[in-house]
Amino acid sequence: MKFNITQTQKGEDVPFTNPAKGFYEALGFDGMKEMMYRFYDCIYESDIANFFPQDEDEFNIIKEKNTLFFIEICGGPKVYKEADGMELNEFMIRIHDDFSIYDKSRLEWLGCMRETLEATDVDEELKQSFWDYVEAFSKLTVNSFAAKRKFEDMH
Repeated sequence: MKFNITQTQKGEDVPFTNPAKGFYEALGFDGMKEMMYRFYDCIYESDIANFFPQDEDEFNIIKEKNTLFFIEICGGPKVYKEADGMELNEFMIRIHDDFSIYDKSRLEWLGCMRETLEATDVDEELKQSFWDYVEAFSKLTVNSFAAKRKFEDMH
């Protein structure tokens, strides 16, 4: 399994394709829900938990909504209602505009996703398809970039 992670570059064009529909077909609705709930439970214990509601009930609402996004993006039924006519991927990118997301946060998010996928019983090719999607797509949520400073510039 190649869970490669590439660096995000400001202004980069990031091509991506949705995961293979076979990923959803292999897991089904309940399997996708179980996998994504494990993922969000990992997020809740991670260094980026602060991006999510700390109230457990509120967090569970976000977990459910985001799970429905992933179910639909993987070829499952049209269950994600939040986009209100907007293309799903574009909608999810815009939701992240309200947060300052650096590549470091993206890497933490991907670490939780890697852990979740490694524990998911599905064909390796299908896992790779899902990973390739989240790895590329997650770059599009990064909207803050640290200024590179040299030590000598700080004097």
